[in-house]
Amino acid sequence: MKENYFLRKKLGLAAAYALLIIAAVYTRAPLWFLFVNAFKSQSEIIGDPLGLPPSFDFQYILRAMDEIHFFRALGITALITAVSVGLIVLVSAMAGWLMVRSKTKWSVLIFMAFTAAMLIPFQAIMYPLIQFFDGLGLKNTGGLILMYGGFGLSMSVFLYHGFVKSVPLGIEEAAFIDGCNIFQIFFLIVMPLLKSITVTVIVLNAMWIWNDYLLPFLVIGNQANKTLVLELYFARITAGQFGNPWQLIFPAVLVSIIPIVIFFLFLQKFIVKGISDGAIKS
Repeated sequence: MKENYFLRKKLGLAAAYALLIIAAVYTRAPLWFLFVNAFKSQSEIIGDPLGLPPSFDFQYILRAMDEIHFFRALGITALITAVSVGLIVLVSAMAGWLMVRSKTKWSVLIFMAFTAAMLIPFQAIMYPLIQFFDGLGLKNTGGLILMYGGFGLSMSVFLYHGFVKSVPLGIEEAAFIDGCNIFQIFFLIVMPLLKSITVTVIVLNAMWIWNDYLLPFLVIGNQANKTLVLELYFARITAGQFGNPWQLIFPAVLVSIIPIVIFFLFLQKFIVKGISDGAIKS
C-alpha cells in the first residue's frame, strides 16, 4: 500500500511539474519570438520567424530607437507614470485610512462607491470624459495625469482599505497623546507600516500606465510629447504605408518594454504579499 501511495504521489508531482513547464514555455514563447526577431531584417523575419538571427547586430534596435524618439518618449512616459502613480498612492492611502478609522455610514457608502467604480469599464465614459477635459483646456499631459489619478483610485483604495485594518489603532492613539497632529500620524506613523501594499499599488499602476495606449491616444494624439506606446504606433503607421515594417516593430517593442520589465522584476516579490494581505483583511 505504501509503495502504491508513494508511486501515485511521484506521478502526481511529475504531472504537476510537466504542466508547469508547459505553461512556462507557453508564456515565455512571445518574449522569445520578440527577442530573436528584434535582430533580423525584414526578409529574415519573413523567411524564418522562429529561428535565431544570423548575428546579434544592434543596428535594427538603434534605428528603431531613433524612429520612435526613444529617449524623449522615455522621459515623457516616465514623468507621466511617476506623477500619476504618486498622486494615486497619496490620495488612495489617505482615503483608505480615513474610511477605516472614521467608522461612519458615510465612510462605508464612499468605500462601496469606490469598489463599485472598479466595475465600470473605461469605454463607457471615455467620450464624455474627454469632452469634459477638453472644455477645461486639459486635453494635454496634465489632464492625462489627472485622468490616470482618477482611474487608479478605485482599486488602490480597495487595497489600502483592507490593509489599514491590520494597523493597530493603539499606535496612532499613542502618537496623538504625544502631540502628533493628523498629518504627522499619517505620514510618520501609518504610511511606513503600509510599505508592502504601497509597493504593490505602485507596481500595478505603473505597469498599467506605462503600457496604456487608448487614453494617451485620445488625450495626446499625435502631439510632440507622445508616450512610448504612441511613438511606436505612429512610427508603425508612417513606416507601414507599403506593408508591415517588421524590422522596425520588433526592436521598437523590445526597447519599449525593457524599462517596465526591469522595474517589475525588482519589485515583484512585494506584489503577491501586498495583494493577499489587503484582500484577506477586506
